[in-house]
Amino acid sequence: MLPEEIKSKILTAQRNEITEYFIYRKLSESIKEPQNKEILKHIAEDELKHYNIWKGYTKEELKPSKLSIWKYSLISRIFGITFGTKLMEKGEERAQISYEELSKFVPDAKDIEKDENEHEKKLIGLINEERLKYVGSMVLGLNDALVELTGALAGFTLALQNARQIAAIGLITGIAASLSMAASEYISTKTEAGNKNPVKASVYTGIAYVCTVFLLILPYLIFSNYYLSLAITLFNAILVIAVFTFYVSVAQDIPFKARFTEMATISLGVAVLSFGIGFLIRIFFGVDV
Repeated sequence: MLPEEIKSKILTAQRNEITEYFIYRKLSESIKEPQNKEILKHIAEDELKHYNIWKGYTKEELKPSKLSIWKYSLISRIFGITFGTKLMEKGEERAQISYEELSKFVPDAKDIEKDENEHEKKLIGLINEERLKYVGSMVLGLNDALVELTGALAGFTLALQNARQIAAIGLITGIAASLSMAASEYISTKTEAGNKNPVKASVYTGIAYVCTVFLLILPYLIFSNYYLSLAITLFNAILVIAVFTFYVSVAQDIPFKARFTEMATISLGVAVLSFGIGFLIRIFFGVDV
């Protein structure tokens, strides 16, 4: 007979498996690409197999978590299957399960862990998702917008000291820069011997740039206090960096902390430098708005 604590952990693992079975099955039914559909079906079958193994020990029939099915299905539809499934695989409940501990009572636990760590992760890695091919283009647009416009807005803030004027000039600068970046990415992608579509690459770059521009300029359109607007703009920049870095770190299995620190340091460093330049320009050129 299983100890209560061990049985409770096995039931958690069992519920995870049946929940993930329904998630993978639902995702496989929602996509058209044959290769991805087969991969997701295969993973779903593995999850069901694991559920039945756990059930053999608990002798209990469990229902899936409807909330988790809804949540991860929605995340996968919005942010992509790769991000959604990898985020699910990193889930808190799954992380709390110690297969080493369970294997003392359930010999099959080691085999299930091997499946989870090797087979399923390899299958997820085989998913061919278009948006991941263009992550580099999105990073290019986002990085350039953060570095260039955050610095420009910081400089404009001290030099002009008028929220509306800063917003107008920042918007003109941002839109012009986004078109320039999109065109550069089109030309760059077209000259590369890769499998990316130049038009799509330029669109991803442009959209990432424009969205970032909007978030950075928005405070100047809402508030008349330009220093408050700059503070919120810098906060928005950090927020954008954090969200996008988290997305990339999950989808591409790269460290979050180092990437976030690098991007935040560069963006804020340029902003501080530009603010100083704006101060000097205001003094030496006698700009007084």
